[in-house]
Amino acid sequence: MKRACYTLSAPTFQHLSANRYQTMNDALPSTYLPRRTLPLHFIGGVLIALGLAILAFVLLMRPPSQEIRTMALFLSITALVSVAAGYGAYRLGWISRAPRLVLSLLTGYILATLLTFLNVGFSARLMFASPHDLTLAAVLLLFAGGIAVALGYLISMTLTERIARVASAAAAVAEGDLSVRVPVSGSDEVADLSQAFNEMADRLQEADRRQRELEQLRRDLVAWAGHDLRTPLASTRVMIDALADGLVEDQETAQRYLQTSQRDMKTLSLLIDDLFNLAQMDAGGLKLEREPTAISDLISDTLESFTVLAAQREILLSGKVDAGVDPVNGDGQHIARVLSNLVSNALRHTPAGGEVQVSAVRSGQWVTVQVADSGEGIAAADLPHVFDRFYRGEKSRSRATGGSGLGLAIAHSIVEAHGGRIWVESKRGHGARFFFTLPACPR
Repeated sequence: MKRACYTLSAPTFQHLSANRYQTMNDALPSTYLPRRTLPLHFIGGVLIALGLAILAFVLLMRPPSQEIRTMALFLSITALVSVAAGYGAYRLGWISRAPRLVLSLLTGYILATLLTFLNVGFSARLMFASPHDLTLAAVLLLFAGGIAVALGYLISMTLTERIARVASAAAAVAEGDLSVRVPVSGSDEVADLSQAFNEMADRLQEADRRQRELEQLRRDLVAWAGHDLRTPLASTRVMIDALADGLVEDQETAQRYLQTSQRDMKTLSLLIDDLFNLAQMDAGGLKLEREPTAISDLISDTLESFTVLAAQREILLSGKVDAGVDPVNGDGQHIARVLSNLVSNALRHTPAGGEVQVSAVRSGQWVTVQVADSGEGIAAADLPHVFDRFYRGEKSRSRATGGSGLGLAIAHSIVEAHGGRIWVESKRGHGARFFFTLPACPR
């Protein structure tokens, strides 16, 4: 199989990249600020701190105007130095270049401590504090800075440990372990990240489960289709070869061989048609021509088409349609196919002397059709799988009673395409009742 290759020109790639970047920015929560606004917020915070410090100085100490101007000048100088240091570290990417997040956070704490030393020391020096007071302030600031860094290390390690759990779980998922989950603690951004990771892992695990089921179904489909095609082909080939080689001289036997071959070829034709219809449905090729349709007429036509077969098998075939069910909004040809598949299935599993009844009732905006039989019923283990492709209950695996195993799957697809649903109720030994709903036309 050839693999299609696509080449993007540089402008196209840049355009797609820009769109993707914009989409990612639009998807970010409002709490995440664009990168270009971070320095502005930092400068705004410094200005707010400067204003609050001057206001506190004035309200608490009631200094003369000259001291107020001097204090404002000193604080402005230290604020400017702080802004320059912080913005320089930001522009150089000092924090983001650290090999570990804990080092980045500690660097921030240390830088904040140094700026505190600078601000307090410079201001106290210019305010003519005594050497004794300066030394004492330096010792106290050193002690407070050490405690702040130690506390920052504890907080940083706690934070990075939670992030490391997410990273470890992501690595496990990358290795194929989709069962791993991250403990969610707290209500901060890391907790949101952990919750988002767990939801992603749940979806990946569900997608993997469905993929495995589809892969198994594909393998079963190939095996079952091969078996159902090979068996009648082999039988037909043997009988035709015998007839062609003149090994069958008895006219009655030759006629029987021809009839058997004809029946097998008809079975093959129906199976291939079913496979084609399912392929169309899977590819979204099922086109419905919806129009007001008399469900009572469809039921009557279906019963009439199976009358001879039911009489041959000594099964009572009947129908009952309540007044007011017509019309339904659907494709008459496909609805007839659903009815035919369900009635055929019911006759196949009903013994001589049994009964198959088709009925329809209206409830609100929906019409419910029921096909009930008095056959052997369906085992509880088989009920969840009756609409699976090529699925046959254990007692009907033989071709004599099992059919192709596609009729119910096709009925299921058609009903769902109409917006309805189909289901079955049954107990072993008490027959089965198949139901499906169709949208009713407004009265």
